[in-house]
Amino acid sequence: MHDRINFSPYFNGWFFGIVFTLIIAGLISTYSRPLTSGHLKDWSDEVTTNDLLVRILQTENHYFYHGTEESWPYSLSDLAFAFFTNVKPTDIRTFLGRELPGYSIFDTEIVVAGEGTDFTTLPIESAPPMEVLLKEREIAEEKLQTEENETTPIAPGKRPVLTYHTHSWESFMPLLKGVTEPVNAVSSSEKVNVVGVGKMLADALNQKGIGTEHDTTNMTEKLFENNLDYYDSYTLSRKIVQEAMATNSDLNFLIDIHRDASERKITTKVINGKSYAKIFFVVGKEHKNYEQNLQVAMDLDKKLKEKYPGISRGVLKKGKNEGNGVYNQDLSDRALLVEFGGVENEWSELQNSVEAFADIFSEYYLEAEAVNGTP
Repeated sequence: MHDRINFSPYFNGWFFGIVFTLIIAGLISTYSRPLTSGHLKDWSDEVTTNDLLVRILQTENHYFYHGTEESWPYSLSDLAFAFFTNVKPTDIRTFLGRELPGYSIFDTEIVVAGEGTDFTTLPIESAPPMEVLLKEREIAEEKLQTEENETTPIAPGKRPVLTYHTHSWESFMPLLKGVTEPVNAVSSSEKVNVVGVGKMLADALNQKGIGTEHDTTNMTEKLFENNLDYYDSYTLSRKIVQEAMATNSDLNFLIDIHRDASERKITTKVINGKSYAKIFFVVGKEHKNYEQNLQVAMDLDKKLKEKYPGISRGVLKKGKNEGNGVYNQDLSDRALLVEFGGVENEWSELQNSVEAFADIFSEYYLEAEAVNGTP
């Protein structure tokens, strides 16, 4: 009888060696994308040629530190680490990007954080199927105004502003009977959806002498007629905006009005005893001139915070992996997507926010016109 050969020592060493190798390979695969680091790209986008030249000269000649009190915010070792590993220790998305489903393509960036805004309180977009959109819901008439307000005529002169609604069906649960889930808070009635919010804003701006057109297209109806679905809504609204611009050469402020699906505690702010639906600016970064739209959003956000502290949730940049990514904002350098409140906000809170936004927007617009020599 032959002696039995014991392979255990060899097998154990080989097995654990393979496991160790797989772990290392997994880590490299997860956290490393050599020569394509997104963090390096972000850095290069932020640093101007002049900044870089001055900082290089500082390393050779300390005279160039004169008058420069702030420290250089970038470390060469940090940049090298990010370049070769694509790991940013201060950003949780670096470590969870491939461990949580869908998180790896999460490329939303908080440009300006408002009160209470972080990655846990970002806007939530509900995507109801067509059968949900087409279903009519009973309106809670008792929650509405007792009398209808007439539409304010468009202010005389040029008409530089268009308010419109890519998701015209987005409505508010307190105004709909029996609706308890955000996905079901949809309606074709302007009494309870964002079209009504757009009407309020257009009226407010026209009253302030800023010529504003308001598009009231029922997007649900148009999608259904053209055999399209929710994900085609921006293609459809793009045609609406292009047609409006073709007939009005003065049009340059494009305001797409939405509402968030987040809960009330995130989308509501009480200022001096008055309750407001919070406002959020979303900027698409998937076109070459998005920085101009971003600057407009940041300017309005700043003005809102100065006069109505806490009303603005801030400014977001979004890419194509976390939304449309363009939002028709390539059509103008003054295009905005504005979230007015959330699915649980009351109509009175939306009215208060529209008044605040119109107040700030008119100030911004008149200042811009004065700079251009046409007050």
